[in-house]
Amino acid sequence: MVTSTSPLRSTDIRNRRIMMKLKQKDISALTDISNSELCKYERGLIMPSKKKILQLSKVLSIPAEDLHSSQKFFLDNPLSGEGYVTNKTHKPYVLKRKYKINNNKISVLDLFCGVGGLSHGFEQTNKFQVIAGLDLMPDRIETFAQNHPSADSYCYDIFKFPLSKFVKDGINPDVIVGGPPCQGFSSIRPFRSINENDVRNDLLEYYALTVNKLKPKWFVLENVVGLLTHKNGTNVQHICKIFENIGYTISVFVLNGVHFGLPQRRERLFIIGNLENISFKFPVPTHYYSSKSMVKNNHYIHKKIKKDLKSAVTTMDAIGDLPIIKAGESSTIYPKCDNISNYGCKFRTKSKYLTLHKSTSHSKKMLEIIKHSSSNIKSIPKELVKSGFSTSYSRLDGSEPSVTITVNFGNPGSNRCIHPHQNRALTPREAARLQGFKDSFTFVGNRNNISKQIGNAVPPILGNVIAKAIFDQSQIFDN
Repeated sequence: MVTSTSPLRSTDIRNRRIMMKLKQKDISALTDISNSELCKYERGLIMPSKKKILQLSKVLSIPAEDLHSSQKFFLDNPLSGEGYVTNKTHKPYVLKRKYKINNNKISVLDLFCGVGGLSHGFEQTNKFQVIAGLDLMPDRIETFAQNHPSADSYCYDIFKFPLSKFVKDGINPDVIVGGPPCQGFSSIRPFRSINENDVRNDLLEYYALTVNKLKPKWFVLENVVGLLTHKNGTNVQHICKIFENIGYTISVFVLNGVHFGLPQRRERLFIIGNLENISFKFPVPTHYYSSKSMVKNNHYIHKKIKKDLKSAVTTMDAIGDLPIIKAGESSTIYPKCDNISNYGCKFRTKSKYLTLHKSTSHSKKMLEIIKHSSSNIKSIPKELVKSGFSTSYSRLDGSEPSVTITVNFGNPGSNRCIHPHQNRALTPREAARLQGFKDSFTFVGNRNNISKQIGNAVPPILGNVIAKAIFDQSQIFDN
């Protein structure tokens, strides 16, 4: 794997800009490159044209040829995802399941499982049972194990994990699910040239190797929508080809959680394969919300969302029943609500005590900023905030679904995450509600760990609708 210490890595656009102490808006002001386009360059999603490279080379004081080489190197050798960069080396271990496997249910293995939001959604159908999960991060595995008691929980670096261990431990799943961090995808090679011990393997290739080794009847690969445009879409084509070459019929689609009852506008890419030669039909939306998709090619999305569907679940539908607290305060008691929403009632799930409802303790200056906050940063006096994205220091609209929740929801300077009516950022419990986790779902770790677990998770609601669609369409599983 390529590390950030590479000499070429230090002279790509982002690192060079930071080295020169420039902000993205400074670059945009000196060129005809927009902030959004610059973001795509810096995330390694697209390559600048020769014209743009020349403009950037002048601003960044670096020869155009050097900048072009560095940026191309970045695209071909992206950094690994979270965990594969930040995690300290630890001794691998397995947390054994607490309950026996129910052989009457369809078995699921969750790779790169995180807290297991995707597979938790499968289990909520009562048709599937998660029998194992694997992740690099110990806090993720601890949370996964708490919420999947019938699963063996493997805390392993997948690069060092022998696939034969799954076979030895009797892990023979009907379905494999998981989301390999897309930042770990390098130049994808033909599958025939991939083997388990090849040091060139990336995270996607290990996912494919596991599928090939265990031959599940179905697999679900989840990822960010940006993967569709990475390398002009060639990566997605190569990914599909890999699985087609080992016998799977492939379908690709983008789902937005807001169309299925999630109180959040969150799009995710799904690549689904099966050994039944079924052209998989993706779930039909149940809720109406009109919003622009990040996907330009409407081949991958529902072209029309019917207006006669249920109304989208709003932010206040999701969190309005939770206690009012000030910055730095917490509460463990559910208030009695006469007008609690169906969502709030469902997500309390008869929990006796409220957990994780603790707000960040903001500074006096931050509290002053929050008092001025509205839908975008323009409402903040310039003497209080000198820089930030348009959605920084902004309030959520309680009458609308939330914007996409990130790991920084406790920081008002992050993407819109200030409570609709209270002068503070979201609490972990509120963020978990917006991500579709019921209050009974247990998160393990310190506040920083839990914030990352929540922000990085796949909403169980999306896992649930995918699982139902697979069950309904499969000819193998007993309907």
